[in-house]
Order: sequence, then structure tokens, then C-alpha cells
Amino acid sequence: MSRTTTKIPASSPRMLASAIGVALSASSVAHLAQAAEDTEQKGQRNSISLGATSITGEEQDNTSYQVEKASSQKYTAPLVDTPRSVTVVPQQVLKDTAATSLQDALRTVPGITFGAGEGGNPQGDRPFIRGFDAQGDTYLDGVRDTGGQSREIFDIESIEVSKGPNSAFGGRGSAGGSLNLVSKTPQARDFTNGGFTYGSDQTRRYVLDVNRQFLDESAAFRLNLMSHEQNVAGRDAVNYDRWGVAPSLTFGLGTPTRVNLSYYHLESNDLPDSGIPYGYGSSTATAHVHDKPNDGGDSNNFYGLKDRDFRKTRADISTFSIEHDLNDTMTLKNTLRHGSTGQDYILTQPDDSKFNVNRFGTVWRRANSRVSTTTTTTNQTDLFGSFQALGFKHSYSTGLEFTGEETRVSSYTISPNANPICTVAKGSLGGQCTSLSNPNPDDAWTGSIARNYYGTTTKATSRGAYVFDTIELDPKWLLNVGLRYDTFDTVANTDSATGRSKIKEDSQFFNWQAGLVWKPVENASIYASYATSATPAGGLVGEGSDGNPLSAGAATSDLQPEETVNYELGTKWDLFHDRLSLTAAVFRTEKKNTRILVDALTYQNAGESQVDGVELSASGKITDQWQVFAGYSYLDSELVKSGLNGRNGVVSSGSNKGNQMPNTPKNTFSLWTTYDVTSKLTIGGGAFYVDQVYGDAGNTVYVPSYTRYDAMATYKLTKNVDLQLNVQNLTDKLYYDKAFSTHFANQAAGRTALLTTSFHF
Repeated sequence: MSRTTTKIPASSPRMLASAIGVALSASSVAHLAQAAEDTEQKGQRNSISLGATSITGEEQDNTSYQVEKASSQKYTAPLVDTPRSVTVVPQQVLKDTAATSLQDALRTVPGITFGAGEGGNPQGDRPFIRGFDAQGDTYLDGVRDTGGQSREIFDIESIEVSKGPNSAFGGRGSAGGSLNLVSKTPQARDFTNGGFTYGSDQTRRYVLDVNRQFLDESAAFRLNLMSHEQNVAGRDAVNYDRWGVAPSLTFGLGTPTRVNLSYYHLESNDLPDSGIPYGYGSSTATAHVHDKPNDGGDSNNFYGLKDRDFRKTRADISTFSIEHDLNDTMTLKNTLRHGSTGQDYILTQPDDSKFNVNRFGTVWRRANSRVSTTTTTTNQTDLFGSFQALGFKHSYSTGLEFTGEETRVSSYTISPNANPICTVAKGSLGGQCTSLSNPNPDDAWTGSIARNYYGTTTKATSRGAYVFDTIELDPKWLLNVGLRYDTFDTVANTDSATGRSKIKEDSQFFNWQAGLVWKPVENASIYASYATSATPAGGLVGEGSDGNPLSAGAATSDLQPEETVNYELGTKWDLFHDRLSLTAAVFRTEKKNTRILVDALTYQNAGESQVDGVELSASGKITDQWQVFAGYSYLDSELVKSGLNGRNGVVSSGSNKGNQMPNTPKNTFSLWTTYDVTSKLTIGGGAFYVDQVYGDAGNTVYVPSYTRYDAMATYKLTKNVDLQLNVQNLTDKLYYDKAFSTHFANQAAGRTALLTTSFHF
């Protein structure tokens, strides 16, 4: 076998894990006792609560699940007065649930599912918000974070989920909403936090969070480190291995001018898992008909090859920001960021397109591969504050954004990688075929692997200008408005053995949002709002293919931006002395001008889809001891005008009109709650329900509904040492958390126990 792989910076996560582990082990009981004495002398301001798998140096009361205001200055009012659905997952929820990834964290937010990737759609985070693909709608500290990634949260303070069309806030895309990840930043005090997690399936996780002030306490340096390795409960052979480092430096703490420099690096090396193949309903079927995953009788079955499969990723993000208070009511901020992310993988897709499962009890190990790099440079300038004019109070935010993006995508040439009929007589065909009921990941791969440097380079330039204002008409009435103008130019050059092809698209679009808020009492609001979004062709800049005919090599006509509008009526109440936030909303989201297939390799803006929904949420303290973070979402989705059935420009039979939208469960529910039994002991648990989800627009493949239960308990050994036990998927429920459109579904982890020891001083 021959193999050439792209080099990703060689660093050993286990070396970092060992180094942190030695440092933690070196902290003797005597040292902890001394730290306790020092901490007691310093006073209450240095008392810090420790995360189980991630840690924060924020001043406590940040143990509350309730968040009063989003971090982004584009939200010009507190959340209770913001006329849209916004859920903030705070640090304490991340800690209590033992979340380590973005997908873990978003499990607590109903109305969000995740889609699967392969080769065209890259591996990594692919959230669907209210039924609409949000793969390119993730932001880091208010700046778009591009590129296919599996995001960690060791350097994340909180996650803000804005639901409903959101292009007025972030630019292109955001048809169903967007995500904003808020980074940990230097603080105006000294602390050292750390933790190590040992768990089932050889889970080992180490984190360290150090903050130090200097220059007469006007500057601070913060360093976050992480190392993580684990197998996956209930899955043979699969393993994840990653490490990260995130230093940041702030000058001017407590002064009118603050300067922040930060760097983020994450690197991983995994044996990836595509999950379980769909089985055709009959051996004579030529297409799926309401089929679900078939594991051959053993849910542990892994259909990949240890000898062939791998996934390596990296992310490097550098940020420089300067913020200056022009006066007491006006602040100017400029953020310059350069980021680079990369993926390099070959993974096995268990493919049953030759009906091997029902006819022969076998599976084709189809190889999907990708080598991609995305680089992004963004400069964003914001001016925000408040003023009085014409007798009204204005809380405003305005800004300019300039971004350049480039994605280079190529792959591997893997031979053989045909579409064989895997009869018993033909055996494994050099590793291509395997048994459905008893696959062997140690089978030898006798084929060849070579880098294929042909591929597509996509470049995009975007420019945006925006303004937001919350106008206090009188103490009981607020008007919230926002407007944004964008230009988005993209060009895709595809190289092949026969030459180069080029597709270019230029778009300009306005988006706006408006909401009227009535406050019957000070701690409540009732609102009506309207918002829009625009999704131009090529908006994923080569890091995704669904809904993006530019990357399908298709002929196109009239590729205008897709347009989404949202009508929402809701109410928000802060109860129990403003400790508990309750929200309720009803909405309709309509996506029009959708690009649909109207002929072979021809797309037009003629489609329409619609989601009617209800959302409820509760976050905060019911009593001093009892906290809750819960929500419910009902989504009634429909493909109103779906065009011809087909994929990648190839027309197939049937119609999708009237079908349910893919990755859109009708009902989702999440509940996480904790109770302080004593001043030292806290117990908690969660229940998460997701309705049946279709993987495709034809509603021919699906994953069943499921309910998952979690439990936790934490005990404070001393002022400086905590123990926390989490049992995730308590009943060892077999379920699937990602449904692909054609061949497979990703199986979620089984029961996982995690014991975390945390220290803080």
C-alpha cells in the first residue's frame, strides 16, 4: 500500500497531557493547604468556582444559569427587552453538564440538531437551527468563524444562540439563526484553576486556566490549556485525541483604552466514525423507502478500517482588538482577526447503494476523503453607546466589516473505490467489503492511496455596514430596529486533468429587523418582531455543498440570494426576584427564492419552505438551592415548493413537495437541573428528547426519536478542591444524533462516566 498524507504540525497531545498531569500531581496536600490559607486572606473577591471539564475565573455569582445581557454590543438592550429568541448557555451549564464540545453544549438548547458530513460537506459541526442549515453561521466574539471544524470549548466562557433570520446582525446566511462563542479573556485578578477528568472508555482530559496581573494591575495575561483523549462508549475502535492552547493578553484594564491580543490553537488526530448504514426496505428496492439504520444486530459495529482511516484537523486564530471610551456614553472598538483552519481525512462511509445489506448481509466500505484549508482575514469596527435625541433615549451600535476568505479543497485518489456488489463469494475485495453483523476494523487494506492535488479554490470578499438602535419611546414602549447592507463576491476555480473551470457570483443585499416591545411591568416584556436574512450562492466559500450549486459544477440561472423572513410574537418574564427567566414565542419562518433543481444541472430561485413553531424556555434559580435550564421547541416544517428531486444536479424521480424538512424534528425538549443538598453537595440531572428526524428532503431515510438521561453530583472537598461525577446517557440508550441524506447515520455515544477533580486558588 502506498500513502501520501498532508503534513499537519506535529505535536503530541499526550506530551501536553503528561506535562499538565505531572504539574497537577506535584501539587501536594501541603501546597493546597497553603493555597487555602492564602485564599482566605485575600478575601471574597478571589473565591472562584471550578469547572468540571472547563474552568473559569469569572467573579461569582456566575454560578447562575440566568444571563441578563448578551456579550455582543449589537444587542442594544438586555435580553428581557430584546424582541427575538436568544438563548445563552452560560459557563455554569457547561461545567455542570461536563460538556467538552460545541455539540455537547448545544444539547441543552431545543430546536437545534446536527447534520452529518462526508466529503462534499466536510466533517465537523453542522448545526441546524429551526430546521435551517447553520454550518457557516458560527461567530467567535462577534466575528464570523469560518471553515469546517469540530469546535472545542476549553477556551469558551458562554455560547449565545440567536434564533430566527439573523443577517442584519451577522451578514450572509443565518436563515434559522446563528451561534456566537464568547472567549475567556484576561481578568483583573490573579487565579489558577485546573482540572483532570478520568472516565470510562479511557477518557483522559486535563485543563489549566491561569490568570496573572502585572504593570500595577493595569494589564493581565491568561493562558488556557487542554488535552483530551478518549474512546467512544458503545463504538468499536473509534477514538478522539486533541489538544489546545489559548493565550491572551490585555492592557489597560480599568482604563478608557483597552488592548487585547489573543491566539487560539487546536489540533486533533482521530479515527473517525461515520456510523451505521441505512438498510433498504427490500432487496429489490431501487431507492430508500422510509428506512432507518441497520447495525446487523450489534450496535458496537464499526465499519471503518484502522489501516486506512484517519482525520487530522487544526485551527489557528489570532485576534488583535482595541477598545476606547470616547466619553461616558460612547465607545469605539476595532477587531482585526486572521484565522486558518484545516482538515485532512479519509473515512469509511458504510454504503448500501447496491442493496448488499438485505441481499448478502454485507456492507461496502466506501472511502470519502478531503484535504482542505480555509483562511480568513476580517477587520470589524464598531461604535456603540447611548444618547438622547428629540426626547427619546437611544441605545445604539453601528459598524463596518471587511472580510477576505479563501478555501482550497482537494482529496485523495483511493484505489479501488468502486461500488462493488459484496457477495459472500467475493469476500472482502481487499478490504472494500465487510460483514454487516461482524465487521472487522483490523482487516488489511490492500489498495493504494495517493494525494490528488486537483480540486477547487474558492475566494470570497465581503463588505458590510450596519446600524442598530433601541429607542425608548416611553418607559413602557421600546422600538428595536436594525439595518445592514452587504456585498459578497465569490469566485470558484476548479482544476482537473482536462483544464480549469471558473464560476463567479456577485451579490448585494439589504437585511433588516424590527421589533416593538411593551413592558407591562419592569421585569417583563411582550414583543412582536420581523427579521430577514439573505443566503447568496457560494456563501459557504467551498466548505459545504448542500444548497450551493457552485460547488456542484452545475449550470445555473438566476442565482439570486435566497431570502428568509421571520414573524415572531413572544413574551419574556424575570420572576422570583429576577432570578428566573421565562420566555415563550410563536413564529413563522418562510424561506423564499430558494435555489432548486429545475432541470439536469440547472438551478433557479423558485423554491419555498416554511416552519411554524413554538418555543418555551426557563433559566435561572427557582430557589436559592434549585437551578433549572430547560426548553421546548415545536417545529412544523414543510417543503412548499421543492423543485425536481435530485442531488448534485442529477434529476431523479419523485417529488418532495409537502414533505417535512430534513434535520427538523417536530418536538425537542431539554431539561437540566441541579439542587444544592448542602453547602458542599450538589446533585443534578437532565432529560433530552428529540423527535424522529429525516435525513433527506424525500423523507425516505430517518433516525428514530429518543430520550436520553444524564446525572451528576459534585462535592466540595475543601475551599480549593472539588469532585464532580457525571454519568451521560445514564440508561445506555441506543440512538442516532446525525442523519445523512443518503447512506448512513451517526450513532451517539453510549453510557459514559466521568470523574473530575478540580482545583482553584
